[in-house]
Order: sequence, then C-alpha cells, then structure tokens
Amino acid sequence: MKKMMIYAYTEFNLGDDLFIKVLCERYPDTQFIIMAPGRYKLSFKTLSNLKVYATESLILRGINFLFRKMKIQHFVQKFLVKQSDGIVHIGGSIFMQGEHWVEYLEKAEGLRNKTKPYYLLGANFGPYTDNEYYDEHKKIFREYTDICFREQVSYDLFQDLSNVRLAPDIIFQLDPPKVPREEEQYIVISVIKPSSKGLSDFDQLYYEKIKDITIHFIQQGYAVHFMSFCEHEGDHEAIEHIVNLIPQDVRNRTKVHLYTTNIEEVLSVIAASCFVVASRFHAMILGWVFNIPVFPIAYSKKMINVMHDANFNGLYADFNTLAALQPEQVYECMHTNTINVTLQATNAERHFEKLDFYLSLSNRRSYESKTEYS
Repeated sequence: MKKMMIYAYTEFNLGDDLFIKVLCERYPDTQFIIMAPGRYKLSFKTLSNLKVYATESLILRGINFLFRKMKIQHFVQKFLVKQSDGIVHIGGSIFMQGEHWVEYLEKAEGLRNKTKPYYLLGANFGPYTDNEYYDEHKKIFREYTDICFREQVSYDLFQDLSNVRLAPDIIFQLDPPKVPREEEQYIVISVIKPSSKGLSDFDQLYYEKIKDITIHFIQQGYAVHFMSFCEHEGDHEAIEHIVNLIPQDVRNRTKVHLYTTNIEEVLSVIAASCFVVASRFHAMILGWVFNIPVFPIAYSKKMINVMHDANFNGLYADFNTLAALQPEQVYECMHTNTINVTLQATNAERHFEKLDFYLSLSNRRSYESKTEYS
C-alpha cells in the first residue's frame, strides 16, 4: 500500500473537508496522512485509509520544539513527507495574494520535498495584484508533477505549462445522499461574514438582505434553515446577527445548522431542501449536484467564473448589486435557477487522471515486487 501526504486547508471548512473525503474515498488502497487538528479524527472516522496526526499533540509539539533548538523547523511534517510516496495538495482558493505572501511562499517551499511527486488539484489562482506574485508561482509550478485548476480563468494564466490541466470543481463528482423529503418544505441559506472575505463595508447590508429574504420565504410558507460552513471564517457569527434581526413571531420558522465535523448530516440537510440561497461557493456547487435550484450571492470572481464555465444563466447577485436585490426576485428563482451538471460531474474526475496513473502504477509495482520474492 502506497502512502501519500495531504496538504489541505484544515479549519473545518465544509468545502475543503469534502475535497479530502472525495480524495480518500477514490483511493481505498492508498494510505493517506495529514497533519490537522485532532477533531478531524471525528470528521473522517469512516475513512480507514486516512491517518490524522493531531497538530496540538503534546508529543508532536515537543518533537518540533526540540528540533527547532537545532535550527530545524517543522521536523515532524518534513519527516512525514519523507516517509511518503508523494504529496497531494488539494484545495480551492489557496492562491489568494495576501500581505505577507513572500514569507508564506518561502515557508511553503521550505516544506516541499522536491524529490517527491507533487500533485496540485482543485484550485483556482488569485485574486492577485502584483505581477511578481504571478511570476514567482509560475516558476514553482513548473516543478510540480501535475496541476489541475477548477476554472478557465486560472487555467488560462498557466496554460503554456505542460503540466497544467483544467477540470470542473472536484465536488461536482460527489454522490448525492439518498434522503427522504421532509414534511415541512424548507430552503437552505448558506451565509458568510462579508468582512472575513475582504468586504469590510458590507456586513450590515448583507445581514439585512438575508433577513428580508428569510422573512419573505416564511411568508410564502417555507421554513428557512441557515447553514454555517466554517466557524473559523465567521459563518456562525453571521448567523447570530441575522437571526437577531428576525422578528420573534416568525423566528420559530428558522433553524440553524453549524458545520463542525458532521459532514453527512450537513449534506443531508442540503439534499432534502427545495431551494438554496448560496453565499458559499460550495453551497452553490452542492445545490447543482443535488439538482436543487440555486440563487448564488457571489462574494468573489471565482463564483462568477464557475457559473460561466458551467453555463449557468440564472439570476444571481454579487456585492455590487446586492443593495438593489429584492426578496421577490430571489423567490422567483425557485422555478428558474436550475442547471444540469451531469457533464461537469463526469469531467470533474479528470482532476485525478495523473494521480490515478501514478497510484495504480505504484501499487502494481508494489504487488509485483511482493510476488516476485514470495
């Protein structure tokens, strides 16, 4: 059995955790390892081929501390990478230019073992403002084994590199859960805290608009289920603000779902809904995958880029048009904002083309080696 190290965003974000789930379930005969908070053992308790090394473990922290004294940084992670057969870096918005991007890039490169195959899957590139940011990443990308972006705009930036490919978002290939329809019809609203996305002047406007949408749907006879995808990024906090704006006499028609480690529960709630108002990127994708009408509220270009790639022609809002958005417009989209993503689901598997070949070849060689000397 081959062993692969996973690099991913491990802050209990539903979209990123689904990436890990899809990856590990695709390769049951490969052992995956990841350094992440210990609660991830609960998130992925059904994945027997995933080993979580808890970052808060006193033993691991102690080992790292001792090696730092010897001027060796991140010893445990480097050791785990050295013991692996390769690295899979899987994620979405992992190349957004930040204030300290030079230091971050230097640290990431310091951890990369250049003797190991390196697969970058599922990402988009940007937004960025400096050409130097793009140029430095392009130099590094040349050394990766395989890169598969999830949207056309990112692919176009690097299409002259022979190791760069394009496929729809990885979550398009997720199998929908089989759930019965609830007696009470409800919609799901996935929320964000706009200021956590760099939209610092929009928190109150956004909360008011979501409140108005909520009340309108309740008046039309629907319950409203609020969905937090990531506590770390302020989704829980945003829901609290919105709920406090809703009048007491209709608040009992709302329900709150806070994602932490309960992946299957959250997927079932979305799958049993009849409409999704998606501020989260992967709420939009999941609604499409589950064949549910979706009204996207795009907080970034990445959502709009993917809408274009998927030929989604329905109504949506972004933060330039949010002030003019009326609840009636959102309600009308329950009957028009549908899309067939069967083709995207098939094509999303292309993310794994090169990794399929490497792991099947590696596992075959391992098997042949064992049988030759048995």
